[in-house]
Amino acid sequence: ELRHRASPWQRNLGYPLAMLGLLALTGISVLIVCFHVLELLLDDAAMPRGIQDASLGQVSFSIFGSFGAALQVVLIFYLMLSSVVGFYSSPLFTHLLPERQDTPLTKIIGNCVSLLVLSSALPVFSRTLGITRFDLLGAFGRFNWLGNFYIVFLYNMGFAGLTTLCLVKRVSWAVQAELIRAFGEDR
Repeated sequence: ELRHRASPWQRNLGYPLAMLGLLALTGISVLIVCFHVLELLLDDAAMPRGIQDASLGQVSFSIFGSFGAALQVVLIFYLMLSSVVGFYSSPLFTHLLPERQDTPLTKIIGNCVSLLVLSSALPVFSRTLGITRFDLLGAFGRFNWLGNFYIVFLYNMGFAGLTTLCLVKRVSWAVQAELIRAFGEDR
């Protein structure tokens, strides 16, 4: 219903640009994780341990300088939003979605706890994937399991593989459905 009420500009320009933006952010995330996997294989310094004596403001935490730092911020926000959307889309937690004007207090508390857990896991998540090396003010890089090569390597490979699989499945099925519809084979 919302799509039918959308203006032609939104339908023909807004939605495709949003979709291309999401595809680009997902692709960039997978590329960064793949480069991190290569770094893990070649260099022990790529492990997501804590930064000792970081000279904040004097050294860039990104190879690409200010642009890379801005890209890291955008990717972290993208991962945060996609984690929340994925969480509420899973069959186990769809009943936790708040309803307008009819959300009981226990459901509100459940949502607060869920969002708190997701937001607390985000720094470790982004650091383990190699998206950022910045530690903020927490000691997120000092977890013992972040020094285990096999856990970090398998976590990165799982993220890259599953994200690529989902991306290919979604895009290829959507293109396939459009082609079938365009050629009139759906009847």
